[in-house]
Amino acid sequence: MDWLERVARLRQWTRSGKRAPHKPLLLLYALGRFQRDGDGELRYSAVEADLQRLLAEYGPPNRTTPAYPFHHLVNDEVWEVRTDRGYGSPGSGVRDLRETGATGRLAPGLRDALRSEPELLGRMARLLLDRHFPPSLHSELCESAGLETEPGDVVRLPVVRRQRDRRMRELVLTAYEYRCAFCGYDGRIGTVPVGLEAAHVRWWAFGGPDDVDNGLCLCSLHHKLFDKGVLGIDGGHRVLVSQRFVGHSPAAREHVIALAGRPLLGPQPGARPVAAGHLAWHAGQVFHGTPRPAVTA
Repeated sequence: MDWLERVARLRQWTRSGKRAPHKPLLLLYALGRFQRDGDGELRYSAVEADLQRLLAEYGPPNRTTPAYPFHHLVNDEVWEVRTDRGYGSPGSGVRDLRETGATGRLAPGLRDALRSEPELLGRMARLLLDRHFPPSLHSELCESAGLETEPGDVVRLPVVRRQRDRRMRELVLTAYEYRCAFCGYDGRIGTVPVGLEAAHVRWWAFGGPDDVDNGLCLCSLHHKLFDKGVLGIDGGHRVLVSQRFVGHSPAAREHVIALAGRPLLGPQPGARPVAAGHLAWHAGQVFHGTPRPAVTA
């Protein structure tokens, strides 16, 4: 089994489509550290805050800890841990990892492969991003993890066996009459829509189909906020705005906070609205915190 296959087959806790991106986030962070330092040692007590921040930003809404992947990633044979007493992890307890001076880094064979094949790092990062996160978050996640990737690194890998349906964008934009379902933005340059995107409600990386009833036409801003868990949709197809979002400018109030409680715009008659199952997945796995009360006129 080569290194890309090994990373593609990371063992993760899964149940009913729930997200568990703990190991992928740790690996992305470790790859970023390897880029800056070929040894790439990560002392748990020194990186715990960084890893916790990544989990808070890009993990599921429920509170979790980076101690879990720091210990368990060893079982996937891409990671090693040693303590002040020698090689081997002391367990997944936060206190044990801190007090024993636990330090992790990429497995020796993987480090050798990354040194001998410089392009492997970018392909591995792309694989992790494609399998666990929506495209709207890839660039900022790389930045947050300290990864510097070049355009040439962004390649499709044969390990990713599902193929996206290229027709989805056109079908979704048509269903929503080429306007953002949250704010109504409908900009064009000539006849070409600009700043409008087809967003998956249930992420493609987690089995979300390329179907109209799993899609929304959103402007670029609201697509990003939807995938970040700032915006959501309730069972009555009204917009949710997380209380975690803070913005004091008129623009933040007008373009985000004022959306709370608004009904979705579309889809047009005859087009299928977002399926309840996909809405429930997004509410449970992506949307963060408690919704703000609806804004009254």
